[in-house]
Order: sequence, then structure tokens, then C-alpha cells
Amino acid sequence: MKKKMMLVALILLIVTGIVFANGASEPASSSTAGAKKYRVAFVARAQADSFAAWLANSVVAEAKKYPNIELSVFDGQASDDIENSMIENCIANKFDCIIIQPNNGESQRPYAEKVVAAGIKCITTNARISGINGASSVDANPYEQAAVNARVAVTQIPKNANVVVLLGPPGNFHADQRRVSWQKEFFDKRPDVKIVGEQIANWNKDEAMSHMEDWVQANSKIDAIISMNDNMCAGALEVIKDMPEYKNILSYGVDGTVEACLLIKDGKMTSTCLQSAFDLATNLLATSEKILTGQEKQIDMDIDCPLVNKDNVDEYLEMYKRAGYIK
Repeated sequence: MKKKMMLVALILLIVTGIVFANGASEPASSSTAGAKKYRVAFVARAQADSFAAWLANSVVAEAKKYPNIELSVFDGQASDDIENSMIENCIANKFDCIIIQPNNGESQRPYAEKVVAAGIKCITTNARISGINGASSVDANPYEQAAVNARVAVTQIPKNANVVVLLGPPGNFHADQRRVSWQKEFFDKRPDVKIVGEQIANWNKDEAMSHMEDWVQANSKIDAIISMNDNMCAGALEVIKDMPEYKNILSYGVDGTVEACLLIKDGKMTSTCLQSAFDLATNLLATSEKILTGQEKQIDMDIDCPLVNKDNVDEYLEMYKRAGYIK
């Protein structure tokens, strides 16, 4: 049975790799022909997750700037078992570097450790798995990502408000730390605010919609949506978009996705924190090259996490326009 499962996982890895690897790297120019090529695997958390898809696409685009890197991207499908099998198969296929975007960091930790033990360069990202000797990381600070929203929400959310909270996957470093941040930066300072609904939606829009539908039926008033990412926030807002009683609801997310920025521009979302997949991808490929070529042994870094709201959303929409994500 175990051999059969591994065979299925290997077939999935190969098929997925072919789909995502196509176009992921450019042929070496005549000036770089014959130079050492490095095989890099990017194991994504889940392509169905809007941020994870943005990150994977950004990594593919960035890799085209590196003629000495051949990139393959694999979809973990929001499953620890699938992602862990893919990491093991990447080890077996002797990639030079494996970048892991964990589904649940503690579940992927033993497999990231296996990467290092096999003598393969390892980078963890979004969220980093800390404490692995010999592994690098490129990430953002999840506490601060939530805090930039929570600090403004302290004065924005009305007195004695009812709020709902949408959580990411339990055990996920970003999900957990963002909730800790909201507690310390907002709820501890606003004891008058009542949480009338709090549920795990696993970064997923459909799950968030289902929870919001239940909360709308169970409560006569909801003043704010506090979400640990933009995708779940957008799902909750979708449920109430045609309900006039929720016209002025406040809502907060993290990621700064195209969808979130457009919702902010339209006055439907209050604020988010940019977690730039462009910046993550830029630094992931730069880090990969540095550790593969021996310029550095280990790199750990965070990108910035600016607040995005109605006052500055146009500059971020312009960023997406320049990147070709919107017209």
C-alpha cells in the first residue's frame, strides 16, 4: 500500500511538474551556454489559494531572469500528505535547491530537515519554518502584518461592536501569529467589542462564505470582519454585497491581493497589509542563486508589510497594472 501511494504521488509530482515547469525558465543564451545549471523546486502550498497562486506565478516569472536556474513548481493542494510526498520526491530526484511554502509548518518541518540532511539547499517561505540549522528563509512578519490593521481598527470600529473573525489553518505560523497580534493590538485594548463568530476557514474563500452565511443568519448586527487573509475576507464580503444593512461594514485582511485592492478602491473593504509576492519571489530567486553558488551559506530575511487603505490604494493598483495583472 505504501509503495502504491508513493507511486501515485510520484506520478502526480511528474505531471504537475511538467505543467508548471513549462515556461518557467529560459534557455541559456550563447554567453551562458555551458555554465552550470541548477535545478530548483518550488513546492507551493495550494494553487487554489489566491495568494499562493500569486506567489507561484511570481516565482516562475522571476526565475526567467536566471539562465543558470531551471525551475519546477509543484502544487501541494493544501494537503500535508501531498506536500510532504512531493518534498520527498524532490529529494529523490536530487534537486539542487528545494523551496517550501508550508501548508502547516510543523507538518513540513521533518521533511525540510530531510532536505538539509540530503545535502540539498533548503529555503522555507510564507511561512518560514524556523530553527532548522542549514535552511534559509524568505518571509514577512505575520504579527506586524496583522498589527498594521489592528492599530487603526482600534479607533475605526465603533463602541460595543459585534465582529466576526476568520482564521487560517491551525498550526500555520502566519495564521497563528496574526491572531495573536489582533488579540494584543486590538481585543485586549477594546474589551467592549464582542466576537459573535470565530471560525477556521483555511485561507479559503468558499469556507469563509459558508461561515459568513451562518453568522448573518444568527446575528442581527455585524460591524466588522476581521480576517487573517484577503481571500477569506473577500469571501465574507461576497455574502453581504447586496445587503443594504451591511453597506458600511468594516473589513480587514492581509496580503494586498489584486482583489483586495479593488475592493478597497470600491469602498467595500477597509484595509489590508501588503505581503508582496513580487518581493518574495525576487528575494527567493536571489537567495537561491547566492546559496547555490556559494556566495552565502544561509540567508534569513523579511520583506516589508505596509498598510493598504483608501488613501494609498491607487499606488498599489498601479503596481499591478505595471505587472500586467489588471488593465
